[in-house]
Amino acid sequence: MRELLEEAGVKGSDIKSIGLTGQMHGSVFLNGKGDVIHPAILWCDQRTAKECEEITERVGSERIFEITCNPVLTGFQAPKIMWLKKNCPDVYKNVSKVLLPKDYIRFCLTGTFATDVADASGTSLFDVKKRKWSKEILDVLDIPFSFVPECFESPEITGSVTKDASRVTGLEEGTPVVAGAGDQAAGGVGSGIVKEGLISVSLGTSGVVFAHIEDILVDTRGRLHTFCHAVPEKWHIMGVMLSAGGSFRWLRDTFFNKETSYTVMTDMADSVPAGSEGLVFLPYLTGERCPYPDPDARGVFFGISLKHRKEHFIRAVMEGVSFGLKDILMAMREVRVHKGKKFRVTGGGARSELWCGMMADIFNGETVRLNVEEGPSFGAAILAGVGAGIYNDVESACKKLVKEEKRYFKQNKKNTEVYEKFYTLYGNLYKNLEGLFDNLSEIS
Repeated sequence: MRELLEEAGVKGSDIKSIGLTGQMHGSVFLNGKGDVIHPAILWCDQRTAKECEEITERVGSERIFEITCNPVLTGFQAPKIMWLKKNCPDVYKNVSKVLLPKDYIRFCLTGTFATDVADASGTSLFDVKKRKWSKEILDVLDIPFSFVPECFESPEITGSVTKDASRVTGLEEGTPVVAGAGDQAAGGVGSGIVKEGLISVSLGTSGVVFAHIEDILVDTRGRLHTFCHAVPEKWHIMGVMLSAGGSFRWLRDTFFNKETSYTVMTDMADSVPAGSEGLVFLPYLTGERCPYPDPDARGVFFGISLKHRKEHFIRAVMEGVSFGLKDILMAMREVRVHKGKKFRVTGGGARSELWCGMMADIFNGETVRLNVEEGPSFGAAILAGVGAGIYNDVESACKKLVKEEKRYFKQNKKNTEVYEKFYTLYGNLYKNLEGLFDNLSEIS
């Protein structure tokens, strides 16, 4: 914080309010003194498959959907708490609070235990329709209500910077800290997805398709997530694939020099035609979440032949990730969320013009980048501005601050025709390999 203040040339007293965001679902376990007593278990951790089954059985699959609007998934917080209770009882008996990652930062800044309705929605302990913790689920799972922090709407003030935090960070004591939101809801705000009809596609480590909804809408097949939005009294529906940009980084780190730039790699991929000359990639390197909630799924290169070179593998990874995002889009269309053909693209992958154009071809529409690349952080700042009274509400703030670039990436219809064939093949690959993924998990 001190480095940032110095670099920006502002004083701590110039900061009117602070917004928080961070990765969702993780569990930070604290004792009564506020000390961390176990390594945080993060969103991508797949160790809790048995606990997910146990929670679903104890609460009831229909009741889980009625309350949380989602299935219980390995990434969510409740199964992580159950895992700790079962596998680390000596640690569990000393747990006093369980916080989401950004909310531990809040505790360090303010000394208060709090969260927001959007981040809480991804715990499997939250009543998404009523926007409050579900005492029913907590009681059924024998998790003390005292474990969970107080919950607020995202622009609400939850505390202020303490004297100790001021001394460490350079922020002024008493600076208000708003609830903020988990990275996806904050990213929705930072991308201006605060009214129906707009949709964003985030290409970070994970890949996310995100849409605003005015009223509760649930995919009962469990392919999508319905959470509270960072916009008060609104919701959002989204799909998350676990290894989007993460797949690209894995390819670079594994098969190239780690110093190789992503620009060099995408330039190489640009020399390969659409369809990668028959090479198809399934991006399930850490299992998958949407639209296939399958922790046993694994990555696959299909169709390798002697003609395939490094550049083919690069393009195949980019195409495979884009196909995975299209899977989510198709699920959204089935539940009648998304009808438009323009997609706001954010995240590190949005820097690649090749990838933006490729997604336009695969999505059968057009993509556009925004004036700000870091959607979640920008969204947290917008929420802080609303909390400080600088803006009247989230919607008007986004209208003023979030702008589309003038350049739009329009589809190449010839590429779209090619990709339609490969997308069908891509979908069949998972269906045919699903049972084999289970077998592999049993023996490895």
